[in-house]
Amino acid sequence: MCADISPFRIQIPQGDLDGLHDRLGRTRSPYPVPGTESNWDHGIAPAYLAELARYWADGFDWRAHEARLNTFPQFLTEIDGQTIHHLHLRSPESNATPLLLNHSYPTSFVEFLQASGPLTDPRAHGADPTDAFHLVIPSLPGFAFSSPLSARGWNLERTALAFGELMSRLGYERFGVEGGDLGAGVTGRVASLLPDRVIGAHVHGDRLQLGMVGEDFPAPQGLGPQEQKELEAAQRSWSQMKGYRVLHSTAPNALSAGLADSPILQLAWIAEKFVQWANPATPISRDDVLITASLYWFTRTGPAAGDFYWELAHADDPGWGGASAVPMASSLFYSDPLVRKLLGPSDDTTFFREHAEGGHFPAFEVPEVFVDDIRAFFRTLRA
Repeated sequence: MCADISPFRIQIPQGDLDGLHDRLGRTRSPYPVPGTESNWDHGIAPAYLAELARYWADGFDWRAHEARLNTFPQFLTEIDGQTIHHLHLRSPESNATPLLLNHSYPTSFVEFLQASGPLTDPRAHGADPTDAFHLVIPSLPGFAFSSPLSARGWNLERTALAFGELMSRLGYERFGVEGGDLGAGVTGRVASLLPDRVIGAHVHGDRLQLGMVGEDFPAPQGLGPQEQKELEAAQRSWSQMKGYRVLHSTAPNALSAGLADSPILQLAWIAEKFVQWANPATPISRDDVLITASLYWFTRTGPAAGDFYWELAHADDPGWGGASAVPMASSLFYSDPLVRKLLGPSDDTTFFREHAEGGHFPAFEVPEVFVDDIRAFFRTLRA
């Protein structure tokens, strides 16, 4: 092992667990407006949040989940002055392809754990051993145990370069890369900045991005009346969900003070996105929501996530990629004809798949489909 990389185990002090339980027990909830306890039109439903908080305080077993997370080899290293936490999961297959997996917001490295076994050891899961990967799953700077932030300026470009250095330290000069949402931004920037090292880049998206058409993506010409109506409905829906992004990108400090001090705020901020962004047919499990919320709470990731969005919004070049000769692949989840028409493959996409199932978090929601797409794409490159 490189001398600059040290093993890491999650060991949350008991005092932090006791403090979380105490704070949850002293939560001051808003006065409910009669008849609205289960409504989602103002964001997370008060009744859902209250039930989830009760389970977090009295039923959720952090120590059991901590022990499970510690079965995955984890490490720390310092790159560009910043602690970088990462999982390094080597395949038993000697010719496995190195693959960098980039998580997003409001997720963490845990996003990819269900998929990690089939990806690293396909033989053990009844698949072709030539489809094996050595996985590197870093925590974004400021997220989880890549914390605290050492300085301002951790945007997509700086993160991409740091992750390229991480792959070098692990002995991988050539590697693949994958991610969605913010992770897709990192993925695209790695491919753009390190084209001689990246074998191929795979990104995943979903119907949530329909609402961003005209804002983050150009609106195409020639939509029919029904298509235009569907697009406008998606844009209205997104306009009611993007308040987090506006705050993160413009003035995150007041929110960050609350996220660092109030577990109920951190829980609401996380759980709301998991519920609203996932496909209703494949909801994120309650325990996965609370594992993520716990990681954000114990490591004060909530404020750092706001900083990441602020840096993205204020970067000289906020673009999510750039010209690259790297083979590019895309998978769309929770798709339909309009989603494909507006968000389908671009001219530089060499591999494309779409699925009616899954949603914004495919590695959580439909890990077997997520794994199959990654295998299929990199198989084309080997061929």
